[in-house]
Amino acid sequence: MNYKHISIPENNLNLAYVDEGTGEPMLMLHGNPTWSYYYRNVVKKFSSSYRCVVPDHIGCGNSDKPQNYAYQLRNHIDNLCFLVDFLKLENITLIVHDWGGAIGMGFAVRNPEKIKRIVILNTAAFLINRIPFRINICKLPFFGDIAIRGFNAFAKSALFMAVKKPLSPEVQAQYIKPYNNWKNRIATLRFVQDIPMTPSHPTWNTLKEIEEKLPLLNSTPKLICWGMKDFCFNDIFLKRWETIYPEAEIHRFENAGHYVLEDAQEEINSFIDLFIKKT
Repeated sequence: MNYKHISIPENNLNLAYVDEGTGEPMLMLHGNPTWSYYYRNVVKKFSSSYRCVVPDHIGCGNSDKPQNYAYQLRNHIDNLCFLVDFLKLENITLIVHDWGGAIGMGFAVRNPEKIKRIVILNTAAFLINRIPFRINICKLPFFGDIAIRGFNAFAKSALFMAVKKPLSPEVQAQYIKPYNNWKNRIATLRFVQDIPMTPSHPTWNTLKEIEEKLPLLNSTPKLICWGMKDFCFNDIFLKRWETIYPEAEIHRFENAGHYVLEDAQEEINSFIDLFIKKT
């Protein structure tokens, strides 16, 4: 994938993004600890017919990794809004995964008129009182810094815990390539710390507002492709999506994990293709 960069005026940070193909835009948003590389095969499949736009959130992938930046949900949403306005995207097919769900749906509820359809992949955009112990412990001061920034434990463990089909050494190397030292792992830690578990957390109200506004997208067609062996975004999260959007088309992948695109890439590409054509 080829990368372009824009500078965010508010702080002069460079945000990297893929922009390949022409036609209606497909906007794909990654989570933590991945980056735009997660969508490489979706871009390969659809860029011949659609405009595939895949940003790296600030701190991730090929984007700047500032050390004193406020890595909070509202800022990632603001950055996405700036990118979409800059690229003049309309009639968007929004694809979200992991933290990309909160960021993408945060953008969508601000701009429902820009969203034509939504594809949801093992993610959340609502408050929930569940967090796996292995993630929660990484929120602890000092321990989280040492584990995530010192040993890259979060990104490296995901290479095995987030999939059911083993990743090749080449793919593993690409996933951790942007996070190769203490400084470059800042966002990997900050995303974990930004998970709001109490009302006093600075991102609690941001996520609460997104959740309250999700009905603005009730009439937008939705496809949910869900890896059922996800250790984090498990069936409880899927059931919440079913409650929020009972009309959504849902496909469960019984032998896929959190990196559902790695475990069920061809099947999901086919479902996305059919979903776009019929909506």
